[in-house]
Amino acid sequence: MENQHLINMFLGVGMTVVGWFARELWAAVKELKVDLAKLREDLPKEYVARDDYREDIRDIKAMLAKIFEKLENKADK
Repeated sequence: MENQHLINMFLGVGMTVVGWFARELWAAVKELKVDLAKLREDLPKEYVARDDYREDIRDIKAMLAKIFEKLENKADK
């Protein structure tokens, strides 16, 4: 009967540790889900998408090309 008591005690302690670890993992996953949701919400506000950036740079380069062309054709050169 003594051996059964020791086995039950070790299994109880082991399951307690496993339960605590599982609870910590569960809490960490919930926190990560909240952080990911916040990141998805805030990301478009802080950063520009690559395609939008390229389109805007293309427009700026076109405007600069027109300005340089007008400067090249200026009469009082």
